[in-house]
Amino acid sequence: MKRKAKAMGATQSNYSTSGPNMSSDTKLSTGSSDEELFPVPLDILEEIFLNLPPDQVVHSCRLVCHEWKEVADRQSLWRERCRREGYHLPDTSKTPKDWRLFYFLCKKRRNLIKNPRGERKCHKNSFIQHLVLLKPLFPATNLTLQYNLSHNPHLFIFIDKMKYWQILQNGGDMWKIEGLMVPHPDETVQKNFVTSYGVCKKAQLIDLEKEGYNATFMDNIQPDIRISDWYAPRWDCGSEYNICVELLNKNKKPIQIFAPKTIYFEQWNDQQWNQMTHVFQNYGPGVRYIHFSHGGKDTQYWAGWYGIRVTNSCIEICPAADT
Repeated sequence: MKRKAKAMGATQSNYSTSGPNMSSDTKLSTGSSDEELFPVPLDILEEIFLNLPPDQVVHSCRLVCHEWKEVADRQSLWRERCRREGYHLPDTSKTPKDWRLFYFLCKKRRNLIKNPRGERKCHKNSFIQHLVLLKPLFPATNLTLQYNLSHNPHLFIFIDKMKYWQILQNGGDMWKIEGLMVPHPDETVQKNFVTSYGVCKKAQLIDLEKEGYNATFMDNIQPDIRISDWYAPRWDCGSEYNICVELLNKNKKPIQIFAPKTIYFEQWNDQQWNQMTHVFQNYGPGVRYIHFSHGGKDTQYWAGWYGIRVTNSCIEICPAADT
């Protein structure tokens, strides 16, 4: 008498795993064990995989045996995961070549720009950490900077709300954060950064390795990199807007650059929000950082904050079908 099953996923080598009426989806999961074990139909195994963490399916389950690898690599598995988790195709006529890649790009997708709207809540006990941001404002020692912060709460609030941004230029009356003059298409956006009569420019450097996109992935897959930025003028003053986004190698040398011409707005405009977008594709191996900078000024040299407004900046690593 044959011994009863002790484990799942393998059978005797002479156990028939398919018959004339058995489809490929109901083929049994087998292994090379010398004793007969409980066979699992592969469509049942696929359902089990759908209820496991995706990283576990890729890094553990597919290493068990040939049949498990076959199920873990099925396009139907990852297509169904996308459906269940709400990762839909924006254009159903464009089907991904690799549903597993599409799934993980969707799952990891997020805005890599930190503090894109100037809506950070102020935490007063952290101001010393942000002293470096004051260096473009005051050519002074840290003690002087601490004194200015502790005696000027408005300055402290400004510095804290500019966290994660490197101030490259702070002309005129410097950067300021204000509420919107006109509603943004995204109703959740309530704040914007405002420039003055001298050039104001700020930047962020994105380290792709730290954000979870390692060198092998970036070199072999070269996923689409989508850039988005929103800008608007005041209606009563002319202004200009600039943006520059660079894909950098490990030595922080540019591989590709997106730097459109300066955009000018005349006085008495409609002060509506405009969106700048760009998608980097097929940029080649070597990309390790993304440098994002933008800014501008007013063109009439009015004291105060009459220059271009920017907000809701965004950098995303996304599926090709979604760009």
